[in-house]
Amino acid sequence: MVPHDKGRFPVAENFSADRTRLLQSLLDLSPADGAQTDEDIFVGQSARQPNRRVFGGQVLAQSLVAAMRTVDDEREVHSMHAYFLRAGDAEKPITFGVQRLRDGRSFSARRTHAYQDGVPILSMIASFQTPDGGLDHQEAMPAGIPEPESLPSTAELLGGIDHPVARAWASQRPFDVRHIEAPLYVRNDGTREPRNAVWMKTFGPLPDDPALHRAALAYGSDYTLLESILRPHGLNWTHPGMKVASLDHAMWWHRPVRVDEWLLYMQRSPSASGARGLSSGQIFNREGSLVATVAQEGMVRVPRPPH
Repeated sequence: MVPHDKGRFPVAENFSADRTRLLQSLLDLSPADGAQTDEDIFVGQSARQPNRRVFGGQVLAQSLVAAMRTVDDEREVHSMHAYFLRAGDAEKPITFGVQRLRDGRSFSARRTHAYQDGVPILSMIASFQTPDGGLDHQEAMPAGIPEPESLPSTAELLGGIDHPVARAWASQRPFDVRHIEAPLYVRNDGTREPRNAVWMKTFGPLPDDPALHRAALAYGSDYTLLESILRPHGLNWTHPGMKVASLDHAMWWHRPVRVDEWLLYMQRSPSASGARGLSSGQIFNREGSLVATVAQEGMVRVPRPPH
């Protein structure tokens, strides 16, 4: 586990991709020495983005890392609930303030605020638990899913498009994401069902630190989740005038996970109304273990056609 109040995730040697190094550096927060506050303060950087907006999964994962630094080593995060309050600027550092809400016999609770320019851009509460025994069951992993090696990568799909967003998605993301159905990057050719599914993993290996893998999974869980809302309406990410933004994000970790091995991310949207859509996701490892569950509500605004 990550040492609390000090220390950083260990740096692995000989990565197979610079993008994995980038992910580790983003999750390697620095303590803010000398800060006079009742919060534990950390500082993190952002990955450059074509639109300068901080990727939501990044600030989620960094907020979680900040909370992890204040919890005893043996306690693992099991749930997180966060609200995106403002768009973050990827050109500026982010300050993370952690409040120690409770330390009980088995559970600890932390509240993290992510700040830029003196105002919060995200507010999160996370809960940690000392590992324990108990009841154990799970939903089964869906059968008949194509293997990830048989599916095209994002780089193969977007690498030939001369556009800053396409280049960023194809060559800068730290996760290899492969759609089960036709992706929604520039068209919507799949079935009009409120469902979406991808395989994902980091491009290179990560150290054997369970806390790092859980934080990295929070990072990757923000990819593609809202696509289950777009699919039934024939929308894709290039639809003229469409505006999409994550409003909140909840996550539960059920079992040990490695994000440098293929994970199946099954997503569905039970409802969309009032310019908002809800999506939930289940993340399975390749052996069929349900490692995490995710839920997110997003704003989706589509221009009305002229009368």
